[in-house]
Amino acid sequence: MHYYEALAEDIRTSAAKMLSEDVGPGDITAQLIPEQQWAKASVTTREDAVLCGVAWVDELFRRLDSRVSLTWHGADGDRLSSGSVFLELEGPARSLLNGERAALNLLQTLSATATRTRQYVDLIADTGVRLLDTRKTLPGLRLAQKYAVTCGGGHNHRIGLYDAFLIKENHIAACGGIAAAVKEARNIARDLSVEVEVETFDELDQAIEAGADVIMLDNFSLDDMREAVRRTAGRATLEASGNVSDATLRDIAETGVDCISSGSLTKDVKAIDLSMRITHTELR
Repeated sequence: MHYYEALAEDIRTSAAKMLSEDVGPGDITAQLIPEQQWAKASVTTREDAVLCGVAWVDELFRRLDSRVSLTWHGADGDRLSSGSVFLELEGPARSLLNGERAALNLLQTLSATATRTRQYVDLIADTGVRLLDTRKTLPGLRLAQKYAVTCGGGHNHRIGLYDAFLIKENHIAACGGIAAAVKEARNIARDLSVEVEVETFDELDQAIEAGADVIMLDNFSLDDMREAVRRTAGRATLEASGNVSDATLRDIAETGVDCISSGSLTKDVKAIDLSMRITHTELR
């Protein structure tokens, strides 16, 4: 399945699942409100953020009640200032409240990934180094968080175990060495990228000799990264991995590597603080 087709399907299934787990057979508290009660509501961010999750929220309310209208004051990837209203909703009060938590959960999580990514991208913006995500995503949110990374200006590594080779120490041991592993990867799928993770200069030299497309430098020191860049001399793309943070990112980028991967973009982000408030009600 094409990536964008898979993403569209993910949006539909995620929205359905989140409504199922939260609303279940029905929101009993919302039944306190008259069925004819109409309402307007607004969603505000309490901190600076990069917006992500518009399509998911649209799908949530489409499934809940087609009478709900949403007016967005921003698109995925836009920067939001603390205190700004970026979404206004209008429709049956019960439906707005039915969807509130699921919508905010999606927005606060995906916007957190986009925001962290943008912060990192800004730190290395003038270096030409690409920032990559990893497979360390929150369960059930793989494609959504991968999409959020792109909204923040980052790049997707592989989506899963199926779209690129990443040969790590256990693969190397089981295959009988780096050269054997790379050769077998070429035999299996010549059109897919072959990446080898290395921990020493000897392994780096082997990966270069084997013709790896990408070589991941696992927890190399800054000096060792510079030496790896010198040794590789453009014969493979070099990816730095390990101990990446906002404090170390710039120094790593300045070693001359081509890209930096960071699991922190997705696995341990802090949700953006968002709030939805009813601003007007009337009986219809």
